[in-house]
Amino acid sequence: MQIYKVGGAVRDRLLGIPVTDIDWVVVGATTEEMLAKGFRPVGADFPVFLHPKSGEEYALARTERKSGRGYGGFTFHASPEVTLEEDLIRRDLTINAMAEDDQQNLTDPYHGQQDLKDRLLRHVSPAFAEDPLRVLRVARFAARYAGLGFTVAPQTLELMRQLADSGELQALTAERSWKEISRALMEDQPQIFIEVLRECGALKVLMPEVDALFGVPQPEAHHPEIDTGVHTLSVLQQSALHKLPLTVRWACLLHDLGKGLTPTEEWPRHIAHEHTGLKLIKAVNERFKVPKDCQELALLVGQYHTHGHRALELKPSTLLELLQSFDVYRRPQRFEEFIAACEMDARGRKGLEQRSYPQADYLRGAAAAARGVAVQPLLEQGFKGPELGEAIKRERLKAIKAYKEHA
Repeated sequence: MQIYKVGGAVRDRLLGIPVTDIDWVVVGATTEEMLAKGFRPVGADFPVFLHPKSGEEYALARTERKSGRGYGGFTFHASPEVTLEEDLIRRDLTINAMAEDDQQNLTDPYHGQQDLKDRLLRHVSPAFAEDPLRVLRVARFAARYAGLGFTVAPQTLELMRQLADSGELQALTAERSWKEISRALMEDQPQIFIEVLRECGALKVLMPEVDALFGVPQPEAHHPEIDTGVHTLSVLQQSALHKLPLTVRWACLLHDLGKGLTPTEEWPRHIAHEHTGLKLIKAVNERFKVPKDCQELALLVGQYHTHGHRALELKPSTLLELLQSFDVYRRPQRFEEFIAACEMDARGRKGLEQRSYPQADYLRGAAAAARGVAVQPLLEQGFKGPELGEAIKRERLKAIKAYKEHA
């Protein structure tokens, strides 16, 4: 039995960046031997075990072959005869197909170390094209390592293009796709993830609503970058620069989908794009079974982001409606995330990345004024039921009017 550290742990050590997860591969062992040593089995499809003390994953060396569609369409074979090189060749990228023993002796049969030096994301073998999930994974790695100068090798991009054209991407489950998308959006440069998907033709398969934004013009006075797709990527980039959570990044990606539906004769204006975009945001949310908090914020940002930009001009009654829509009294954090998304939208414009956004503090102040209305005095005045609700609304409106006059 020989045990090797494999994949990301080896890659990141060689890159000189912190190693977070460690995966191990075991060559020359049987399931029975692993169990005898106290390892706990966890793999449903193939033999993966948890170390009795560290809890880290140890997988028996295995080979695989394509047996059906999609990410799960593989037959695995694990046995003591499978070599380390045979195990490594089924991995996605050369930089993930290196192993090292306990003396840090490197096994690198597919030249991953050279590709690390050349800053290349390159597939290990033609078998890469058998797994559609790898399109998303490579785009995610491109987003993660873009800051270090990594790009996707042209031959790998060509295989990704073939996968996008083959119809295999449709065989991915919503859960697997969302896992990759959500991880990619939390990388340092999530806009690169979208760019790579677009370059290989996968974006128009997975998110045609986002793909449709490229080439759609906006008024140059408000959008010096003009192209809606370019603007969307800039907004996403800003959300990462400001270290915002997944909910906000997802909303930033989808906020302008309605502009993809504007008839060409109306370009570059996009009247009511906030409302036309809602059905598209809903469709994307449902396609990937997106978590509820991400779904809700994306819809609210889509519908109200122009309200955010015009906050200082809004009538007190409109401001109150906006606050009610977000349920700022019970869910203040969601309104904070909306404000953040609006600010990223304002900054995601060419040459305006450093602009101030006074609307943010103004909206926070309006929310605080509305929240400051005490319910107890109204109860003491005898209000109850629907009448109480109306009385609270009147007092909140008064508070917002007073705030607006002094702001």
